[in-house]
Amino acid sequence: MIEVAAAIIEDGTGCILIARRAPGKSQAGMWEFPGGKLEPGESPEECLRRELLEEMGIKIDPYAYFGVNEHDYGTVTIRLIAYRARFVSGKIELVDHDEYRWVSREELGEYTFAPADVGFVGMLGG
Repeated sequence: MIEVAAAIIEDGTGCILIARRAPGKSQAGMWEFPGGKLEPGESPEECLRRELLEEMGIKIDPYAYFGVNEHDYGTVTIRLIAYRARFVSGKIELVDHDEYRWVSREELGEYTFAPADVGFVGMLGG
């Protein structure tokens, strides 16, 4: 099982940051809450700070556990651990994604999310 952290990042208006997986990546074309794989000995919060800086060039502050989803993709099982986070600073520059959007909770249901992220969309009311 691979442990992955995801950030539920809200802006000042309550919109949430989502990103689309780039062509050539697993789950390409699907939307997700940004994050990445935990390194050995790394907490989910540390992982999210590192991954968002590496993959999007932004600093975030993960402040509260949100939930966990497990999904079996057939070849691998993902344990996705989500945290609520605040945007701190930086300008978004995409590395593993080809698009990002700030969307309201109500708009989340309009996007096709990676299977491991779908449960969080429901928890957020999307």
